[in-house]
Amino acid sequence: MRSRTLADLDRVVALGGGHGLGRVMSSLSSLGSRLTGIVTTTDNGGSTGRIRRSVGGIAWGDMRNCLNQLITEPSVASAMFEYRFSGSGELDGHNLGNLILRALDSLSVRPLEAMNLVRRLLKVDAELIPMSEDPVDLAAIDADGQPIHGEVNVDRMIKIPRELMLEPQVKATREALDAIAEADLIVIGPGSFFTSLMPLLLLKELATELRRSRAHIVYISNLGKELSVAAASLTLQDKLNMIEKQIGRPAINAAIVGPGVHLGEASSRLIIQRPLEAMDVPYRHDRELLRLALEDALQRMG
Repeated sequence: MRSRTLADLDRVVALGGGHGLGRVMSSLSSLGSRLTGIVTTTDNGGSTGRIRRSVGGIAWGDMRNCLNQLITEPSVASAMFEYRFSGSGELDGHNLGNLILRALDSLSVRPLEAMNLVRRLLKVDAELIPMSEDPVDLAAIDADGQPIHGEVNVDRMIKIPRELMLEPQVKATREALDAIAEADLIVIGPGSFFTSLMPLLLLKELATELRRSRAHIVYISNLGKELSVAAASLTLQDKLNMIEKQIGRPAINAAIVGPGVHLGEASSRLIIQRPLEAMDVPYRHDRELLRLALEDALQRMG
């Protein structure tokens, strides 16, 4: 029997937030509606944080960022969605896309349906699902036992936290659980480890679905150094161990890493290590090189 390729898969699910997930999804955009992204919604910084503090709701910034990277037909609508206000007034720094999505939410449209409405407007085939449709924040207990609240503050931690948690412990979006249950391939990362990847795994139902999944699971490592000092101190093996502890079983079938990553204990695993940097931004993945690395991982996992 020949090895499967990405084109053979019925459903690929990618987990993460912001720029990293957007890169993965844009590299796999040829899959169209067979591609699903499950997006972290704990951001409390920038325009997203200001909207949440003012009128509540989920964090839309990472979903908007992913959507922007999936737009294949630039239009007035796509330019409008990415427009950022400037000046000295209350709108300064706000992203119009975030405001549009929040407005739809205020009109009692489900957050997922709000995203679907905008996807149709922008002609994006891949599906984007918020990890939860309930407002939620990331929190931690630091190395000294002190509580830390909010994604921005967790990102500033110097030492690895004793514990990460969601406040409150919300339910995962039903469609996200269904997507994982139906997936042939699940991709985790790249992204800020504590603030883009771990929040998804802190959803108990989502972790349970990953534990039950029979799909191949691939971890994609960052190319640049983590901005979080605490996360930057983690080895590749540390990260894989933390992910698998949260899932509840040895779940990672392969890891894709750049040439500069020290493998250490992780060298006993299936590792796809090769140049992956984009020509324009070295700490971002080149879309074609990333797709080829995923194809290679799929072939070697059998």
